[in-house]
Amino acid sequence: MLDWVEYRNEILARIGEMGHLSPDTVRGYQALSGAGARTGHLDARTRELIALAVAVTTRCDGCITVHSKAALDEGATKEEIAEALGVAVALNAGAALVYSGRVLDAVESHQK
Repeated sequence: MLDWVEYRNEILARIGEMGHLSPDTVRGYQALSGAGARTGHLDARTRELIALAVAVTTRCDGCITVHSKAALDEGATKEEIAEALGVAVALNAGAALVYSGRVLDAVESHQK
């Protein structure tokens, strides 16, 4: 298994390096990342649970380790995290089902 704590540290160090090489890129990312917090509609714990579900659907290990720690820091329980991951699994399966219909449509179009 991956050492997630060390991996998180490595990711954050690389992001720091990227900040020196391309500061506007990192500032832009930080602006996007912090935008939701300023609306006040969702609390930080909920945003982190969403981030974990999205991290799974986008297959981003860096996102997984950063947002796992953040979710725990915001008070998310392992059970809440598992429920959020269940939503991600359901949507991935649902997306595959929807796109399967698109494949069938494309196949029928090519058979004409």
